[in-house]
Amino acid sequence: QVQLVESGGGLVQAGGSLRLSCAASGSTIDRYNMGWFRQAPGKEREFVSAIRWSDSLATYADSVKGRFTISRDNGKNTVYLQMINLKPEDTAVYYCNTLPITSRTDWGQGTQVTVSS
Repeated sequence: QVQLVESGGGLVQAGGSLRLSCAASGSTIDRYNMGWFRQAPGKEREFVSAIRWSDSLATYADSVKGRFTISRDNGKNTVYLQMINLKPEDTAVYYCNTLPITSRTDWGQGTQVTVSS
């Protein structure tokens, strides 16, 4: 079973950038579709971005299109989320996971992203 650890979060000003990492262990992720999700205080967890294993086709939530870029390095068993032009509404705990998400999906600790105005 794949274990995932998110990192790279922090406190940035609006307009700033961060790169999140999702390091996998226990199994290789080269044949997994992978996704990033986020959960803001008082809100449900929401989809941010996904990347397909076969051709690295990426999809994004409308709210992050043009600002976030998902990528993967199968050699490092890691998925990334590059975030630019961050906005206060991007403040959330960010999680990565293998796809599809089911009722049995386990979630890690995530990494906190805080964007100040």
